[in-house]
Amino acid sequence: MSRSRWLLCAFFSFQLGQAACSAGAAGDDQGANGKGDSPYGTCDGCKVIVFVWDGLRPDSIDQATTPNLYQLSQTGVMFSDHHSTYPTFTMMNAASLATGGFPGTTGFFGNTFWQPGAMGNDSAGHAVDFNQPVFSEDYAILRALDSYYQGKLLLVGSLFESAQKSGKKTVAVGKSGAAFLQDRLQGGLILDEKMAYPLDFAKELQSAGLALPKTAPLAYNAGDLVLGANNGDPTAPGPKVLLADGVSTDASDAGGSPYNAPNRYLMDVYLSYILPQKDPDLSVVWMRNPDTTEHNYGVGAPNAIDALRAQDDLLGRLLARLSELGIQDRTDVIVVSDHAHSTVSGDTDLFPLRSIQGKNVGGADPNGFSVSGYVRLADLLTRAGFTAFDGSGCVNDPVLSGLKADGTPVYAVLTDTDGTVCGMAGRKYTTPAYKVPATLPSAPAPNGTHPVIVAANGGSDYLYVPDYDASTVAQVVRFLQSRMEVGAVFVDESYGALPGTLPLSAIHVADPANRHPDIVASFAFHEGSVVQGFPGTEYSSVPNTRGMHGSFSPRDVHNTLIAQGPHFQSGAVDALPTGNVDVAPTIARILGLELHKADGRPLDEVLRGVSPKSYSVESQLMLPVTPASGLSMKVPTDPAGGDVDDTRSSYTIEMQVKVVRHNGHRYTYFDSARAVRQ
Repeated sequence: MSRSRWLLCAFFSFQLGQAACSAGAAGDDQGANGKGDSPYGTCDGCKVIVFVWDGLRPDSIDQATTPNLYQLSQTGVMFSDHHSTYPTFTMMNAASLATGGFPGTTGFFGNTFWQPGAMGNDSAGHAVDFNQPVFSEDYAILRALDSYYQGKLLLVGSLFESAQKSGKKTVAVGKSGAAFLQDRLQGGLILDEKMAYPLDFAKELQSAGLALPKTAPLAYNAGDLVLGANNGDPTAPGPKVLLADGVSTDASDAGGSPYNAPNRYLMDVYLSYILPQKDPDLSVVWMRNPDTTEHNYGVGAPNAIDALRAQDDLLGRLLARLSELGIQDRTDVIVVSDHAHSTVSGDTDLFPLRSIQGKNVGGADPNGFSVSGYVRLADLLTRAGFTAFDGSGCVNDPVLSGLKADGTPVYAVLTDTDGTVCGMAGRKYTTPAYKVPATLPSAPAPNGTHPVIVAANGGSDYLYVPDYDASTVAQVVRFLQSRMEVGAVFVDESYGALPGTLPLSAIHVADPANRHPDIVASFAFHEGSVVQGFPGTEYSSVPNTRGMHGSFSPRDVHNTLIAQGPHFQSGAVDALPTGNVDVAPTIARILGLELHKADGRPLDEVLRGVSPKSYSVESQLMLPVTPASGLSMKVPTDPAGGDVDDTRSSYTIEMQVKVVRHNGHRYTYFDSARAVRQ
């Protein structure tokens, strides 16, 4: 490139050492340090559009696949050390992007968590059994939870609330749940995959000849909203392409992402109607690509690459529309991902990658696809003598449950011959049902432990001990430490400093309302293991998924942030640590809004009109006080625990953290946390 670029300096030192660095652009400081002040004063007419590419990895951005995003990264600001909020899930980060807070501040623990006692229906009108762990990517489920929490689903105020109080117009568009959470109090316009809000807005779209999500009428009283005969189902994805077993996706398929058409519909409505007719001051447009396509087919798979191309086309259309409307010079465009993404795979020396031949798994192939990585903790715990439930019925995952080097499966495919296991005669399964009973068993298990509820999320799981029995927590922790599929383990500090663990408060997950789990367990990962051209693999607790996130892997943690517009410097690389918790405070700074109780910071170092500031950055290695010892390490090739690595018997955690100190404040960014077994 002929054009020079800013590199915002940062110095890193180990443990408690630190060094200062100066960063920023020339210009007068126009009150940017004041809470809610904008570098441009009142910022009349300024607009901000946050475009979320769900699951976007920074290393998937290139000129060939994502030319529009690549160009944006060159002409705007590229944040080279950006961080997702851990656990690295969509809804957890939706809360961080909405508020600038970590989970310990927001009190929110999506994607899947356990909250018995709530009541309500999902967006399809079906009653939700909240006695089971619930998946929260659904506006109706979020409404039900908010009602249960007496309007305190989030314990702090949001950016949208602040904008609306100041008289600014807001709109949230896109992925169900994540888009809705930005405006959970429903003070602006909402169009997600399941509904349009408020009713007048939904009818306005209809009058403009635009289709609505098929389930949109269920958001209102019967008869309030009626779909036209030709409405169709514009947010319905296409079918997944499966292998011959009928459940595993064909990762080699190149037919295209099933989610391109729904995403195109949502962007079309935003660009053709909402942006020109409603003139929002603050927009969040959240698309599920490339994430869901990566879940289906894997990172680097042909359909995942197609999803990236389609997403980049939407960005190009957005930028072109801003130019057509003549508002590009007063609109900041922020592209961010909620998290990055990894391939679901176990250790490839135990489970070699394999080719796909036709519609079947073929032989070992270093350039092939994963045939391992699925972990069901409720099953492993039950086999080890615990009483465990995860809210799911029978699971049939014949491929990702693991094919060993000799071709034999870790879990045999069984058949429920009489319906007593799965509730349906003839159903195939690899693990049985572990639904939470209406009344938990009162008698301890033979090993003396009390019931455990597992909220299976993907790259990390949440574990709850309903009666808070300390002995059960301690035994579950030692079990997790002994399974080599499990990585770093964090525990509520009320149970004491258990050997080999760090407290939930160390990762900003313990909340004052005590909604957090008792244990958070990240699954093991290999950030350098390469599948389909992309490094980074991890174990996962969601069945039949080839891509996943949620772990404490640096691949999942280090996500994407790029910004361009009148408030941002041009051609800059911000090398200071940044995070999703910083996005809302930065937008608040730009728009002159108040945002109380945010954990993040305004990214002043890249804002125009802000005088150079001094930042110090320190790198820290956090370790438990004592390791866990005397463990028998169970290898993933045997769920019963018969395969043991007898060369290792101790377990501890290494967590890498960066701390930015600026203007008397301290900001924390978590790089990774891994298990160390010796």
